[in-house]
Amino acid sequence: MPGVDAKVAIHHPAVKKNIKPVKQAHQRFRLELVPSIEAEVNKLIEAGFVWEVRYPTWLANIVPTRKKNGQIRVCADFRDLNHACPKDDFPLPIPDLLIDATTVHEALTFMDGSSGYNQIRMAREDEELTAFRTPKGIYCYKVMPFGLKKSGATY
Repeated sequence: MPGVDAKVAIHHPAVKKNIKPVKQAHQRFRLELVPSIEAEVNKLIEAGFVWEVRYPTWLANIVPTRKKNGQIRVCADFRDLNHACPKDDFPLPIPDLLIDATTVHEALTFMDGSSGYNQIRMAREDEELTAFRTPKGIYCYKVMPFGLKKSGATY
């Protein structure tokens, strides 16, 4: 399924103005993990989810984690960026109320559950906030990644 039109939804992290950008220290990986990490990054590039960036202001490391099936998943460590974003005090809607409100409609959602977050674009001016370092290079997300504060509310 193609992405959601930017007129419908776009993710814009609200970074506090007085916070200094953080570039996490370079992290090394075990040599046997590097080919798996590069393969995962290549998948992101081929899908058009990330693009290479040269001089980002924020820079996160990746955390390779092993899935249940033994494959490697590449997650970005956005903790520093999340600390720079204010907490959203508006509570998410109660799921039961949302479901009850949709009973008169034919479809509950038009979003693909398996692609989820990757269907919502990042605001163009905020893409470089999501920069992450890999053994292959430095990339940032064009689409909303997992792990950002308030991304669940945007989804």
